[in-house]
Order: sequence, then structure tokens, then C-alpha cells
Amino acid sequence: MRRLLLLSGLVIVGLSTYNFSLLHYAYKQGIGQISIVWHSRPVNEVLGEADISDSLKQQLQLVQAIREFAFDSLGLKHSDNYTTFYDQKGKPILWAVTASDRFRLRAYQWYFPFLGAVPYKGFFEHAAAVKEDSLLRQKGYDTGIGNIRGWSTLGWFKDPILSGMLENSEGALANLIIHELWHGTLFVKDSVDFNENLASFAGEQGAVLFLQSRYGQKSEQLQAYQAELIKDRAFVDYMLLGAKRVDSLYCTFNEKQTEEFKEQQKQLLIHSLVDRLDSLAALGMIGQRRKSPRLKYPNNTLFMDFLRYDSRRGDFLKELQGVYGSDIKAYLTALRKRYSGL
Repeated sequence: MRRLLLLSGLVIVGLSTYNFSLLHYAYKQGIGQISIVWHSRPVNEVLGEADISDSLKQQLQLVQAIREFAFDSLGLKHSDNYTTFYDQKGKPILWAVTASDRFRLRAYQWYFPFLGAVPYKGFFEHAAAVKEDSLLRQKGYDTGIGNIRGWSTLGWFKDPILSGMLENSEGALANLIIHELWHGTLFVKDSVDFNENLASFAGEQGAVLFLQSRYGQKSEQLQAYQAELIKDRAFVDYMLLGAKRVDSLYCTFNEKQTEEFKEQQKQLLIHSLVDRLDSLAALGMIGQRRKSPRLKYPNNTLFMDFLRYDSRRGDFLKELQGVYGSDIKAYLTALRKRYSGL
């Protein structure tokens, strides 16, 4: 899961009407987020250092170019996000826990002030994420823990460039930055699947336009990213088809069948779907996302991730092309007006 809406920065007064565990969680998240903000440094300051590597300098400058493109050419909301830099020193800093019913593709929901229902929960402490995961498994849910490499605080904090972000290709980095800036542009409460699907679409479309603008229609950078997208979409489409097959299997289950039988049938299907990925990869038909650690222990949360981030691309693309003549800025601006009051 590429992206996370954090609770960090929620007003303590607003939390006072909720239970202690939520208040404690928000406090811990706030401390984690503040620590990152505190230790982040202005990009201009980093660029002025004599010992900065050329590669880091180029990547930081690239992010600034992506920001300006997102604001000026895509119409995203102006902010100071990604004008600071945080060095992760090669270590993960945030984990997200997700959960789903065992025999239904229905996400477990956490409820937070201001955000509403959210199908994931972030932690700056790995041990806390593991504890939450364990508690949910004990209750009978499928669960998953994923390392998060980029997120949006929805304007509560100045989101920094994380050093881990810079490991992406130029196109993937543009996709990620635009995706997260879109979250700061529009967020519809209690509609995380819609928000994530739309941000994914905006990131993908915006990245292509950014590379076209920066390097040209026939540039190697654009062609490389488009080739990357083709394989990535093939992987996404395969997993979405897998989600439909899994859902169809669950529809055949009835009360007379034992839990053991249902689990056996479920695992046979899920593992057959995941095992086939190796064959597709050998044929060069799918992209890098297949390397996700989540594929080692697949369950319903794996398919929920694809539904949450990638299942509505066709709907958005149809509206973009059919109603707005492929003018992405006009489309995103219209979406902001359409949903800003929700």
C-alpha cells in the first residue's frame, strides 16, 4: 500500500470525547509525526551543502519540479509539502495494519474523528503494529502489515520528502508525489476507497504528463515509464481478477460447511493465484509490484489493497476522456468542486 492518511495532528480537544485507547494512539502518532517534522531539513538548506551527492541533489530538485507541475499544470492545491527532507537512514519508519473478514472481502474499519471510517491504521512503532495485528488475528480476521513509504497528513503537518521515496524511478516518484498532493487537495470523509482510487489515478495520469512536459513525447524517460505502467497494470488487472474469483468462491459457502473446509478452499485458490505470478513474471508480463512481501503470506487483505487503490481506474479514465476531452486539469478541478463539500 503505497499511501496513508495519518491521525497525527488531530486536535486533542476533539479526541477528548473518545476512549482512552484512541487518545493514546493519537498521542503516539502525533509524537512520531512531530519527530519526523522536527528532524526534517529545508530542501534549500540540503542543496546548499558542499558534500551533497549529485544524485541526491538531482532527486531533490526533481521533486521540486514535480511539485510545481502539480500546482501549475494539474491545478492541485498549493502547499509547502515536500519542501523539507527527512533522512530515514535506510530504515522503515511507518507501518500500516489492515484487516478483513475471513470469508468475505470486507475491510475492517477503524473510526477516527475528522477522518471517519478508515480501513487501515498506521504506526510509527513496529512493535505496536505487530500487537494490533495479533489482536485482530485473535478475533478471527485476516490481517496484513505493510511498510509505508509515503503518506499525507492532509495539511496538519508539512509533509517531508522521505529518503526512501527517492529510490523510485522518475515516473514512479512523480506518481507518488502527485498522489499524496492530491490527498491534500481533496479528501472525502468516510470514502477511503474513493479517495485512494482517485489519488492513484491522478498520480498515474499526472506522472505521464509531467514526463512529457519535462523530457518530451518521445523521450527515453517517458517511454521507460510507460513500459513500466503497462506491466504494472497487467499485475493490477490480474490481482483484481483474482479478487473477483475469491469473492465468487465465498459466495458459494454456506452454514453447513465447516470453518476448516472453507479455509482449505480459500487457501487453495489464493495460493494458486499467487503462484501463477512467477510464470507471468518469467514471461515479462508483470511489473515490480509483484515483489511485495505481502505475497509471501497472502490472504484477503492482499486483494483488498488492490480494490482500494486500483479498482476504479476505468471509471475515471472513461469520464476523463468522454466528458473532459482528456484534459486532466479540467477533470481534477471539476472533481474538487464536485466533492469539496462532502
